[in-house]
Amino acid sequence: MGKELIRAIGAQDDLSLAAGYDPFLPAGTDLGAQAGLAPVRVLAAATDQELDIADVIIDFSTATAALLRAERLAERGQGPALIIGATGFDGADGRRLDAAARAIALLQAGNMSLGANFLCYLAEIAARHLGADWDIEILESHHRHKRDAPSGTALMLGEAAAAGRGGTLADLRLPAHAGLTGPRKQGGIGFASLRGGGVIGDHAIEFASLRERVILRHVADDRSLFADGALAAARWIHGRKPGRYHMRDMFGR
Repeated sequence: MGKELIRAIGAQDDLSLAAGYDPFLPAGTDLGAQAGLAPVRVLAAATDQELDIADVIIDFSTATAALLRAERLAERGQGPALIIGATGFDGADGRRLDAAARAIALLQAGNMSLGANFLCYLAEIAARHLGADWDIEILESHHRHKRDAPSGTALMLGEAAAAGRGGTLADLRLPAHAGLTGPRKQGGIGFASLRGGGVIGDHAIEFASLRERVILRHVADDRSLFADGALAAARWIHGRKPGRYHMRDMFGR
């Protein structure tokens, strides 16, 4: 995603790359060359502290690293806004992000895709209008290297569906379907994850009654769409007051 962001920023007239940090990338590496472009004369930073020269930081690293960065920026009480595209946060992590957002403008999303966020919007509407006798199952597929499951986007879908039913995902989430689980609990939300090959991202939410099914689905065909969404979020959040923001806030919701 770092390479995709560098390429996407290079194609914009209103944005410029200030710095970049990757613990596995030698300091002094030209970031343009690293992304397969002509040199951009912006070199990889030796530490992530140098990112403070930016107006907005976009972090697609890991939940642990992004959380520490958010707290470090919050301790300073000023500086760049933070866009987090990393996934794998748990409930305690979310509370720490909320605390950091009292000092900085912070937007975290399990998926930066416009289409995926619109899918969540549709899922909430469907869950609101289809009764508890319609079972909800969320299926997600990703490449073999993805570490967390269910994916951040799948959890976003689950949260949207739970909100549509007037509850929380913590209350409605079903345990994994494995072994002798017994009958399905009515009104619950189930998840299934597939890992293999080079799948970028495939998410579907299925509403099933005894006689019919409604299936909503989003397929990511090109990883660059996540970079485009992150840059749209960066434009939107720049200059905003401290707070915890979401992609749906960009759409006036």
